[in-house]
Parts: sequence; C-alpha cells; structure tokens
Amino acid sequence: MALPPMSLPVSGAALHTTRASVRRAEIARCRPGDPLALRRERGRRGDPAVAVISERGIEIGGIDGPHVRMIAGQVAVARAVFQSPDTFGAVIRVAFDGSAPTLPQPRRRERIDPPREPVDQYCEIFPCR
Repeated sequence: MALPPMSLPVSGAALHTTRASVRRAEIARCRPGDPLALRRERGRRGDPAVAVISERGIEIGGIDGPHVRMIAGQVAVARAVFQSPDTFGAVIRVAFDGSAPTLPQPRRRERIDPPREPVDQYCEIFPCR
C-alpha cells in the first residue's frame, strides 16, 4: 500500500560546513514545483539516509529523523518536488505512488479588523462635550 503524499523537511543547509553555503545557494535558486531526485545512501553508523538532489544535480540536503527509514524503502517509486525554503534548509513534497506530487494549497490568513472607536452609549442621557 502506498503512503499518502506528504511534506518533509530537508536539513543540511544550516550546518557550518563548506557544502552548506552551496546548498543554501541552490535552495535559493529552486522554485516551488521544481522536480527533485531522491537518492538512497549509507548514513552514519550504517543507517539508511536519503539525499535530495535538485534538477541541476546539486545536493540540497537530506531527509532526517523518523521519516528516513520509511522513505528509504520507497525511493524507487517516490517522486518529489520543491515546496519552500526554510531556516533549517527546505521543505519538499513527496508522493509515493509514482505520480507527480501536487503542492498543498496555501492557507488563507484570517483578516483581523482594527479595533473600532468606542461608542458612548450615554450621549443621549448625558450631554457629550
């Protein structure tokens, strides 16, 4: 059974390494909807790791945390697109059924009206000056 499409964090651009500046520059060049490639790699201590590669062939980071084992097993059928930059790196959208992922609709911000001037309800009884 295929996993539902999801947004995942891509980290590695906030690290203090020589590759981090290249990753940040590539993330800045990416636009929402740009296709990305996922590549399974061997991580530290032999754990699975998933690298995220831009359409220009530059690694923008990797998928960490609790999602990495689940994603590593689905790399062959997973398709990813760039969603947005973030302070830690980027956010990508991944579909696991072989189809192209669609970006989520942006949330509508609720309009907040400025406070109105208070109304004096007693002007009719007491004269207002």
